[in-house]
Amino acid sequence: MAAESEITDTNTLSCDTCGKPASLQCPKCMELKLPRKGSAFCTQECFKSSWNSHKLVHLKAKLSSSLSAGAPGQQSSDKLGENWLYCLKRGQARTPKFPYFDWTGTLRPYPISIKRIVPAHIDKPDWADDGIPVVEPNSDLQHVVEIKSPDLIQRMRETCRIGREVLDAAARIIRPGVTTDEIDRVVHEATIAAGAYPSPLNYHFFPKSCCTSVNEVICHGIPDARKLEDGDIVNVDVTVYYKGVHGDLNETYFVGNVDEESCQLVKCTYECLEKAISIVKPGVRFREIGEVVNRHALMSGFSVVKSYCGHGIGELFHCAPNIPHYGSILFVV
Repeated sequence: MAAESEITDTNTLSCDTCGKPASLQCPKCMELKLPRKGSAFCTQECFKSSWNSHKLVHLKAKLSSSLSAGAPGQQSSDKLGENWLYCLKRGQARTPKFPYFDWTGTLRPYPISIKRIVPAHIDKPDWADDGIPVVEPNSDLQHVVEIKSPDLIQRMRETCRIGREVLDAAARIIRPGVTTDEIDRVVHEATIAAGAYPSPLNYHFFPKSCCTSVNEVICHGIPDARKLEDGDIVNVDVTVYYKGVHGDLNETYFVGNVDEESCQLVKCTYECLEKAISIVKPGVRFREIGEVVNRHALMSGFSVVKSYCGHGIGELFHCAPNIPHYGSILFVV
C-alpha cells in the first residue's frame, strides 16, 4: 500500500488527509480511474493514516460498477448504493463478484432503504459517524473478563430494560406482508424515543438499526424490502446504547402459520437458552454452558452453529468472555 508520484499540478490539489499541497495519488484510485480530487496525498504517512476511511472510496466505485451492470434485486440510486457498502465489504471475503454468494436457501437480497437519522442530542458510540470502532478492538476487555461495578450493573439494567421494550415494539408488528425494513423503522424510532442509540447502526458500516434474520439466515441479517411470508420465522436482534453501556437481546418469532419442523427448532432453541441460564452461578466453567446447550440440541435432533458464539457486553458492544454454544465433549445420540 503506497501512493504513487503522479500529480504535477499541486497548486490545484490538496492532501485528502491534512489539506497541504499534494504530490502523490492513491494507486488504487488510479487503477479505478477515479478523480484525482479526493485521492491526493502529500506524504506516504498521510496516505497510510487515512487508509481505513479512504478505502471506502474504492468500495463505492466497485458498488457503482456492480449496480451499473444490473446486479439482481438492486436499484441504481446513489442513496440506496451507500447502504450496500456493508454488504459489498463483507461479500469481498467470499467472492469478488458481489452479490453472487453460495446461497443455502431461497432468500435473496432486496433493496435497502437510506440510513436512518439519529438526533444530535443522543449519546453515540465512537463508530456512529465513520463506521469504525476505535475503543472496542483495542481494549484489554477483549481478553480479560470485567467484574462489573454496582454502578455499571445499574446502568446495564436500565439499558437492557429499554432494549426489552424496543424488542417488544418490534414483535407487535410482525405478520405476513410486513417488511424487515419496517421492523427496523420501529426499532429505530422506539430506541430514539427512549433516548438511546441503536448500537448496530454503522457498526463496521452495518447499515441498519437492528438485525433481522429470516429462515435459513443464522444471524446478523440486514433489514430490507422483502415482505415476510406466511410460514417464515424471523429473529430480531436488538442492541441499544444508553448511559454509556449497551444492552443486547433477541428473540425468534413465528410469522403466520409455521410448519412443525420450524416450530420444533424454535422451541428447542428456547429450551437450550433456559437450560443454560439455569446452571449459571459462581464456579461454573464457561464450557459447561456450551455443553448444556449442545447436549439438548443433539438429543432433540438438531445441531449448534459453531461459527458464532455468545459474548460479554457492557461499555463495549462485544467483549470477553466469549461463550461457545458447544462443549468439548461429543454426545452420541
